[in-house]
Amino acid sequence: MSDPSPPDPFLPTLCRHALAGPPLYHAWIALLLAGVFFGGLAYGEQAGLGLQVTGLSDQVVWGLYIGNFTFLVGVAAAAVVLVIPAALLHHPEAAKALLPAKALAIAAVVMSLLFVLVDLGRPARIWHALPGWGTPNFPLSILAWDMLVLGLYLALSLFLFFFVLRRHHRRLPPHPPGLFPAILLAILLGIGIHTVTAFMLAANPARPFWHSSLLAPRFIASAFAAGSGILLLTLRLLDRFDHASRFQETEAFLRRVMAITLSIHLFFLASELFVHLHRHTGPGRGTMLLLHGGAGYLSDWVWTGMALNGVRAVLLLVTPWRRHRGISGMAAVAVVVGVWLEKGPGLIVPGFIPTPLGEMAGYDPTAIEIRVSLGIVAAGLLILTLLLRVTSRMAAASDTGGNRRHRPAPDNAG
Repeated sequence: MSDPSPPDPFLPTLCRHALAGPPLYHAWIALLLAGVFFGGLAYGEQAGLGLQVTGLSDQVVWGLYIGNFTFLVGVAAAAVVLVIPAALLHHPEAAKALLPAKALAIAAVVMSLLFVLVDLGRPARIWHALPGWGTPNFPLSILAWDMLVLGLYLALSLFLFFFVLRRHHRRLPPHPPGLFPAILLAILLGIGIHTVTAFMLAANPARPFWHSSLLAPRFIASAFAAGSGILLLTLRLLDRFDHASRFQETEAFLRRVMAITLSIHLFFLASELFVHLHRHTGPGRGTMLLLHGGAGYLSDWVWTGMALNGVRAVLLLVTPWRRHRGISGMAAVAVVVGVWLEKGPGLIVPGFIPTPLGEMAGYDPTAIEIRVSLGIVAAGLLILTLLLRVTSRMAAASDTGGNRRHRPAPDNAG
Protein backbone atom coordinates (compact mmCIF):
# COMPACT_ATOMS: atom_id res chain seq x y z
CA MET A 1 0.00 0.00 0.00
CA SER A 2 1.43 3.39 -1.00
CA ASP A 3 1.94 6.22 1.48
CA PRO A 4 -0.95 8.67 1.83
CA SER A 5 -0.75 11.96 -0.03
CA PRO A 6 0.54 14.94 1.96
CA PRO A 7 -2.05 17.31 3.39
CA ASP A 8 -3.01 20.54 1.66
CA PRO A 9 -0.69 23.54 2.16
CA PHE A 10 -1.19 25.10 5.57
CA LEU A 11 -1.80 28.78 4.73
CA PRO A 12 -4.31 28.17 1.89
CA THR A 13 -6.17 25.80 4.19
CA LEU A 14 -6.30 28.48 6.90
CA CYS A 15 -7.67 31.07 4.47
CA ARG A 16 -10.25 28.64 3.10
CA HIS A 17 -11.49 27.75 6.58
CA ALA A 18 -11.60 31.41 7.67
CA LEU A 19 -13.64 32.53 4.63
CA ALA A 20 -15.97 29.56 4.31
CA GLY A 21 -19.12 29.39 6.36
CA PRO A 22 -22.92 29.63 6.40
CA PRO A 23 -24.77 32.89 5.62
CA LEU A 24 -25.12 33.68 9.34
CA TYR A 25 -21.33 33.55 9.71
CA HIS A 26 -20.80 35.97 6.82
CA ALA A 27 -23.50 38.29 8.19
CA TRP A 28 -21.69 38.35 11.54
CA ILE A 29 -18.38 39.15 9.82
CA ALA A 30 -20.06 41.97 7.86
CA LEU A 31 -21.55 43.38 11.08
CA LEU A 32 -18.14 43.38 12.79
CA LEU A 33 -16.51 45.05 9.78
CA ALA A 34 -19.20 47.74 9.90
CA GLY A 35 -18.49 48.22 13.61
CA VAL A 36 -14.76 48.60 12.91
CA PHE A 37 -15.52 51.13 10.15
CA PHE A 38 -17.78 53.34 12.29
CA GLY A 39 -15.36 53.09 15.21
CA GLY A 40 -12.59 54.21 12.87
CA LEU A 41 -14.67 57.22 11.80
CA ALA A 42 -15.14 58.19 15.46
CA TYR A 43 -11.42 57.84 16.12
CA GLY A 44 -10.68 59.98 13.06
CA GLU A 45 -12.80 62.71 14.60
CA GLN A 46 -10.98 62.35 17.92
CA ALA A 47 -7.56 62.39 16.25
CA GLY A 48 -8.48 65.58 14.41
CA LEU A 49 -9.92 67.49 17.37
CA GLY A 50 -7.88 65.96 20.19
CA LEU A 51 -8.90 64.55 23.55
CA GLN A 52 -11.16 67.55 24.16
CA VAL A 53 -13.98 65.53 22.53
CA THR A 54 -13.72 62.96 25.33
CA GLY A 55 -14.87 63.23 28.93
CA LEU A 56 -11.27 63.31 30.17
CA SER A 57 -9.89 66.38 31.91
CA ASP A 58 -6.80 67.63 33.72
CA GLN A 59 -8.16 66.01 36.88
CA VAL A 60 -9.26 62.67 35.36
CA VAL A 61 -6.72 61.77 32.69
CA TRP A 62 -7.69 58.09 32.34
CA GLY A 63 -11.23 56.91 31.68
CA LEU A 64 -13.11 54.37 29.61
CA TYR A 65 -10.13 53.54 27.37
CA ILE A 66 -7.71 52.62 30.16
CA GLY A 67 -10.52 50.96 32.12
CA ASN A 68 -11.07 48.62 29.17
CA PHE A 69 -7.32 48.14 28.92
CA THR A 70 -7.00 46.89 32.51
CA PHE A 71 -9.93 44.50 32.05
CA LEU A 72 -8.72 43.06 28.74
CA VAL A 73 -5.18 42.51 29.99
CA GLY A 74 -6.74 40.30 32.64
CA VAL A 75 -8.71 38.39 29.99
CA ALA A 76 -5.48 37.80 28.06
CA ALA A 77 -3.76 36.59 31.23
CA ALA A 78 -6.60 34.17 31.91
CA ALA A 79 -5.42 31.90 29.09
CA VAL A 80 -2.89 30.52 31.59
CA VAL A 81 -5.89 29.05 33.46
CA LEU A 82 -5.92 26.42 30.75
CA VAL A 83 -2.23 26.46 29.85
CA ILE A 84 -1.06 25.53 33.37
CA PRO A 85 -3.09 22.31 33.79
CA ALA A 86 -2.77 21.41 30.10
CA ALA A 87 1.02 21.75 30.03
CA LEU A 88 2.10 20.91 33.57
CA LEU A 89 -0.62 18.64 34.93
CA HIS A 90 -1.61 17.02 31.60
CA HIS A 91 -5.29 17.81 32.15
CA PRO A 92 -7.01 16.39 29.03
CA GLU A 93 -10.10 18.61 29.19
CA ALA A 94 -8.01 21.75 29.58
CA ALA A 95 -5.73 20.75 26.70
CA LYS A 96 -8.76 20.29 24.46
CA ALA A 97 -9.64 23.98 24.80
CA LEU A 98 -6.09 25.30 24.60
CA LEU A 99 -6.42 26.69 21.06
CA PRO A 100 -9.66 28.64 21.77
CA ALA A 101 -8.02 30.01 24.93
CA LYS A 102 -4.99 31.18 22.97
CA ALA A 103 -7.26 32.74 20.33
CA LEU A 104 -9.01 34.68 23.09
CA ALA A 105 -5.64 35.79 24.50
CA ILE A 106 -4.48 37.08 21.09
CA ALA A 107 -7.69 39.06 20.52
CA ALA A 108 -7.59 40.50 24.06
CA VAL A 109 -3.96 41.66 23.78
CA VAL A 110 -4.65 43.32 20.41
CA MET A 111 -7.64 45.16 21.89
CA SER A 112 -5.56 46.18 24.93
CA LEU A 113 -2.87 47.73 22.73
CA LEU A 114 -5.49 49.50 20.61
CA PHE A 115 -7.07 51.04 23.73
CA VAL A 116 -3.66 52.37 24.78
CA LEU A 117 -3.18 53.83 21.30
CA VAL A 118 -6.51 55.69 21.21
CA ASP A 119 -5.88 57.04 24.72
CA LEU A 120 -2.84 58.96 23.47
CA GLY A 121 -3.45 62.60 22.71
CA ARG A 122 -0.92 62.44 19.88
CA PRO A 123 -0.83 58.82 18.62
CA ALA A 124 2.18 59.54 16.39
CA ARG A 125 4.26 59.56 19.57
CA ILE A 126 3.70 55.85 20.10
CA TRP A 127 7.13 55.30 18.56
CA HIS A 128 8.67 56.67 21.78
CA ALA A 129 7.60 53.41 23.47
CA LEU A 130 9.35 51.20 20.90
CA PRO A 131 12.80 49.93 21.97
CA GLY A 132 15.51 50.91 19.52
CA TRP A 133 13.57 53.82 18.03
CA GLY A 134 12.16 55.62 21.04
CA THR A 135 13.20 56.26 24.61
CA PRO A 136 10.90 54.09 26.79
CA ASN A 137 13.07 54.73 29.90
CA PHE A 138 13.60 51.03 30.42
CA PRO A 139 14.02 49.57 33.06
CA LEU A 140 13.04 52.44 35.37
CA SER A 141 9.59 53.00 33.89
CA ILE A 142 6.89 50.46 34.85
CA LEU A 143 4.98 51.46 31.70
CA ALA A 144 7.99 50.35 29.64
CA TRP A 145 7.87 46.98 31.41
CA ASP A 146 4.15 46.76 30.61
CA MET A 147 4.75 47.40 26.92
CA LEU A 148 7.58 44.83 26.91
CA VAL A 149 5.64 41.97 28.51
CA LEU A 150 2.52 42.69 26.43
CA GLY A 151 4.53 42.61 23.20
CA LEU A 152 6.34 39.40 24.17
CA TYR A 153 3.11 37.74 25.28
CA LEU A 154 1.38 38.63 22.01
CA ALA A 155 4.29 37.33 19.91
CA LEU A 156 4.54 34.11 21.92
CA SER A 157 0.76 33.55 21.84
CA LEU A 158 0.74 33.93 18.05
CA PHE A 159 3.65 31.49 17.74
CA LEU A 160 2.06 28.87 20.00
CA PHE A 161 -1.36 29.20 18.36
CA PHE A 162 -0.16 28.71 14.80
CA PHE A 163 2.48 26.12 15.77
CA VAL A 164 -0.09 23.90 17.50
CA LEU A 165 -2.61 24.52 14.70
CA ARG A 166 -0.06 23.47 12.08
CA ARG A 167 0.66 20.25 13.97
CA HIS A 168 -3.07 19.55 14.09
CA HIS A 169 -3.18 20.13 10.34
CA ARG A 170 -0.34 17.65 9.79
CA ARG A 171 -1.96 15.09 12.14
CA LEU A 172 0.96 15.24 14.59
CA PRO A 173 0.95 15.37 18.42
CA PRO A 174 0.19 19.02 19.25
CA HIS A 175 2.73 19.38 22.10
CA PRO A 176 6.17 17.95 21.34
CA PRO A 177 8.63 17.81 24.28
CA GLY A 178 10.69 20.69 22.87
CA LEU A 179 7.71 23.04 23.19
CA PHE A 180 7.72 22.95 27.00
CA PRO A 181 10.10 25.94 27.50
CA ALA A 182 7.87 28.12 25.28
CA ILE A 183 4.76 27.04 27.23
CA LEU A 184 6.49 27.75 30.54
CA LEU A 185 7.50 31.21 29.27
CA ALA A 186 3.89 31.83 28.18
CA ILE A 187 2.71 30.96 31.70
CA LEU A 188 5.17 33.40 33.26
CA LEU A 189 4.33 36.16 30.79
CA GLY A 190 0.58 35.55 31.20
CA ILE A 191 0.83 36.16 34.94
CA GLY A 192 3.38 38.93 34.41
CA ILE A 193 1.31 41.09 32.05
CA HIS A 194 -1.43 41.59 34.65
CA THR A 195 0.99 41.85 37.57
CA VAL A 196 2.94 44.63 35.86
CA THR A 197 -0.32 46.43 35.02
CA ALA A 198 -1.29 46.29 38.71
CA PHE A 199 2.17 47.56 39.69
CA MET A 200 1.76 50.46 37.26
CA LEU A 201 -1.28 51.60 39.24
CA ALA A 202 -0.14 50.63 42.73
CA ALA A 203 3.19 52.48 42.43
CA ASN A 204 1.42 55.85 42.75
CA PRO A 205 1.54 57.04 46.38
CA ALA A 206 -0.37 60.19 45.39
CA ARG A 207 -3.31 57.96 44.36
CA PRO A 208 -4.29 56.20 47.62
CA PHE A 209 -7.18 54.36 45.94
CA TRP A 210 -4.62 52.30 43.95
CA HIS A 211 -1.70 52.41 46.40
CA SER A 212 -2.19 48.93 47.84
CA SER A 213 -0.01 45.84 47.89
CA LEU A 214 -3.21 43.79 47.49
CA LEU A 215 -3.91 45.17 44.02
CA ALA A 216 -1.77 42.64 42.09
CA PRO A 217 -3.24 39.45 43.66
CA ARG A 218 -6.71 41.00 43.39
CA PHE A 219 -6.08 41.60 39.67
CA ILE A 220 -4.96 38.01 39.12
CA ALA A 221 -7.95 36.51 40.98
CA SER A 222 -10.49 38.68 39.14
CA ALA A 223 -8.76 37.98 35.81
CA PHE A 224 -9.07 34.24 36.31
CA ALA A 225 -12.74 34.60 37.28
CA ALA A 226 -13.69 36.81 34.32
CA GLY A 227 -11.43 35.00 31.86
CA SER A 228 -12.91 31.64 32.81
CA GLY A 229 -16.39 33.11 32.29
CA ILE A 230 -15.53 34.38 28.81
CA LEU A 231 -13.90 31.06 27.91
CA LEU A 232 -16.94 29.15 29.13
CA LEU A 233 -19.28 31.27 26.99
CA THR A 234 -16.93 30.98 24.00
CA LEU A 235 -16.71 27.19 24.21
CA ARG A 236 -20.47 26.94 24.62
CA LEU A 237 -20.99 28.99 21.45
CA LEU A 238 -18.50 26.80 19.58
CA ASP A 239 -20.39 23.66 20.59
CA ARG A 240 -23.70 25.25 19.64
CA PHE A 241 -22.67 26.31 16.15
CA ASP A 242 -20.72 23.10 15.48
CA HIS A 243 -23.62 20.95 16.76
CA ALA A 244 -21.14 19.10 18.97
CA SER A 245 -20.47 18.46 22.65
CA ARG A 246 -16.70 18.58 22.70
CA PHE A 247 -16.31 20.98 25.64
CA GLN A 248 -18.89 19.87 28.22
CA GLU A 249 -16.26 18.47 30.57
CA THR A 250 -14.13 21.57 30.00
CA GLU A 251 -17.08 23.73 31.04
CA ALA A 252 -17.27 21.85 34.35
CA PHE A 253 -13.57 22.56 34.89
CA LEU A 254 -14.09 26.27 34.14
CA ARG A 255 -17.08 26.48 36.50
CA ARG A 256 -14.87 25.20 39.31
CA VAL A 257 -12.17 27.74 38.43
CA MET A 258 -14.75 30.56 38.43
CA ALA A 259 -16.18 29.54 41.80
CA ILE A 260 -12.76 29.33 43.50
CA THR A 261 -11.20 32.47 42.02
CA LEU A 262 -14.41 34.46 42.51
CA SER A 263 -14.43 33.61 46.22
CA ILE A 264 -10.80 34.75 46.54
CA HIS A 265 -11.52 37.92 44.60
CA LEU A 266 -14.54 38.83 46.74
CA PHE A 267 -12.48 38.37 49.90
CA PHE A 268 -9.78 40.69 48.54
CA LEU A 269 -12.42 43.23 47.51
CA ALA A 270 -14.08 43.17 50.93
CA SER A 271 -10.67 43.76 52.55
CA GLU A 272 -10.05 46.76 50.31
CA LEU A 273 -13.51 48.23 50.97
CA PHE A 274 -13.01 47.93 54.71
CA VAL A 275 -9.79 49.95 54.54
CA HIS A 276 -11.44 52.55 52.28
CA LEU A 277 -14.64 52.99 54.27
CA HIS A 278 -13.42 52.61 57.85
CA ARG A 279 -12.07 56.16 57.82
CA HIS A 280 -13.47 58.85 55.50
CA THR A 281 -10.05 60.15 54.52
CA GLY A 282 -7.67 59.36 51.67
CA PRO A 283 -9.13 56.69 49.39
CA GLY A 284 -12.31 56.57 51.46
CA ARG A 285 -13.35 60.01 50.21
CA GLY A 286 -13.32 58.84 46.60
CA THR A 287 -15.14 55.63 47.48
CA MET A 288 -17.86 57.48 49.38
CA LEU A 289 -18.27 59.89 46.47
CA LEU A 290 -18.76 56.93 44.17
CA LEU A 291 -21.29 55.16 46.37
CA HIS A 292 -23.36 58.30 47.00
CA GLY A 293 -23.78 59.16 43.32
CA GLY A 294 -21.29 62.02 43.15
CA ALA A 295 -19.40 60.65 40.14
CA GLY A 296 -22.11 60.86 37.47
CA TYR A 297 -22.90 57.73 35.50
CA LEU A 298 -19.87 56.05 37.06
CA SER A 299 -21.76 55.66 40.35
CA ASP A 300 -24.52 53.73 38.55
CA TRP A 301 -21.90 51.51 36.94
CA VAL A 302 -20.27 50.73 40.28
CA TRP A 303 -23.58 49.92 41.97
CA THR A 304 -24.49 47.67 39.02
CA GLY A 305 -21.14 45.90 39.30
CA MET A 306 -21.59 45.34 43.03
CA ALA A 307 -25.09 43.94 42.46
CA LEU A 308 -23.75 41.57 39.81
CA ASN A 309 -20.99 40.53 42.20
CA GLY A 310 -23.64 39.41 44.66
CA VAL A 311 -25.68 37.62 41.99
CA ARG A 312 -22.72 35.75 40.55
CA ALA A 313 -21.55 34.73 44.04
CA VAL A 314 -24.93 33.14 44.79
CA LEU A 315 -25.16 31.44 41.39
CA LEU A 316 -21.65 30.01 41.51
CA LEU A 317 -21.35 29.02 45.15
CA VAL A 318 -24.69 27.19 45.48
CA THR A 319 -23.79 23.75 44.09
CA PRO A 320 -27.15 22.66 42.56
CA TRP A 321 -27.43 25.94 40.65
CA ARG A 322 -23.79 25.91 39.55
CA ARG A 323 -24.27 22.54 37.81
CA HIS A 324 -27.24 23.76 35.77
CA ARG A 325 -25.97 24.80 32.32
CA GLY A 326 -28.41 27.68 31.90
CA ILE A 327 -27.75 29.14 35.34
CA SER A 328 -23.99 28.68 34.98
CA GLY A 329 -24.19 30.60 31.70
CA MET A 330 -26.01 33.45 33.45
CA ALA A 331 -23.37 33.38 36.19
CA ALA A 332 -20.60 33.58 33.60
CA VAL A 333 -22.22 36.67 32.03
CA ALA A 334 -22.57 38.24 35.49
CA VAL A 335 -18.91 37.50 36.23
CA VAL A 336 -17.71 39.14 33.02
CA VAL A 337 -19.88 42.27 33.29
CA GLY A 338 -19.35 42.61 37.05
CA VAL A 339 -15.56 42.38 36.84
CA TRP A 340 -15.51 44.83 33.92
CA LEU A 341 -17.53 47.38 35.88
CA GLU A 342 -15.45 46.86 38.99
CA LYS A 343 -11.88 46.79 37.68
CA GLY A 344 -12.47 48.85 34.54
CA PRO A 345 -14.14 52.25 34.99
CA GLY A 346 -14.92 51.39 38.62
CA LEU A 347 -11.21 51.17 39.46
CA ILE A 348 -9.49 53.61 37.12
CA VAL A 349 -11.62 56.74 37.54
CA PRO A 350 -11.96 56.65 41.36
CA GLY A 351 -8.17 56.65 41.56
CA PHE A 352 -8.30 60.32 40.49
CA ILE A 353 -10.95 61.22 43.09
CA PRO A 354 -9.97 63.23 45.04
CA THR A 355 -6.98 64.75 43.27
CA PRO A 356 -3.76 65.37 45.23
CA LEU A 357 -5.07 68.94 45.66
CA GLY A 358 -8.35 67.71 47.12
CA GLU A 359 -10.52 68.42 44.05
CA MET A 360 -13.58 66.18 43.57
CA ALA A 361 -13.90 65.80 39.80
CA GLY A 362 -16.43 63.64 37.98
CA TYR A 363 -16.19 61.80 34.67
CA ASP A 364 -18.76 60.71 32.08
CA PRO A 365 -17.64 59.09 28.78
CA THR A 366 -18.77 60.88 25.65
CA ALA A 367 -20.44 59.36 22.60
CA ILE A 368 -17.12 59.43 20.73
CA GLU A 369 -15.40 57.41 23.47
CA ILE A 370 -18.18 54.85 23.39
CA ARG A 371 -18.11 54.60 19.58
CA VAL A 372 -14.32 54.22 19.50
CA SER A 373 -14.51 51.57 22.23
CA LEU A 374 -17.20 49.64 20.37
CA GLY A 375 -15.07 49.80 17.21
CA ILE A 376 -12.09 48.31 19.04
CA VAL A 377 -14.28 45.60 20.56
CA ALA A 378 -15.60 44.84 17.06
CA ALA A 379 -12.02 44.51 15.80
CA GLY A 380 -11.17 42.13 18.64
CA LEU A 381 -14.30 40.06 18.04
CA LEU A 382 -13.42 39.90 14.34
CA ILE A 383 -9.97 38.51 15.14
CA LEU A 384 -11.44 36.08 17.66
CA THR A 385 -14.15 34.93 15.24
CA LEU A 386 -11.66 34.19 12.46
CA LEU A 387 -9.28 32.35 14.77
CA LEU A 388 -12.08 30.31 16.33
CA ARG A 389 -13.51 29.49 12.91
CA VAL A 390 -10.15 28.13 11.77
CA THR A 391 -9.73 26.21 15.03
CA SER A 392 -13.22 24.74 14.80
CA ARG A 393 -12.83 23.65 11.18
CA MET A 394 -9.43 22.09 11.89
CA ALA A 395 -10.90 20.18 14.82
CA ALA A 396 -13.83 19.01 12.70
CA ALA A 397 -11.46 17.85 9.96
CA SER A 398 -9.37 15.99 12.53
CA ASP A 399 -12.43 14.31 14.07
CA THR A 400 -13.81 13.19 10.71
CA GLY A 401 -10.48 12.23 9.24
CA GLY A 402 -9.73 15.43 7.34
CA ASN A 403 -9.01 15.20 3.63
CA ARG A 404 -9.65 11.73 2.35
CA ARG A 405 -6.59 11.80 0.17
CA HIS A 406 -4.22 11.78 3.12
CA ARG A 407 -6.14 9.14 5.07
CA PRO A 408 -4.71 5.61 4.89
CA ALA A 409 -6.74 3.34 2.68
CA PRO A 410 -8.47 0.40 4.38
CA ASP A 411 -6.70 -2.93 4.24
CA ASN A 412 -9.47 -4.52 2.16
CA ALA A 413 -9.57 -1.78 -0.46
CA GLY A 414 -9.94 -3.25 -3.87
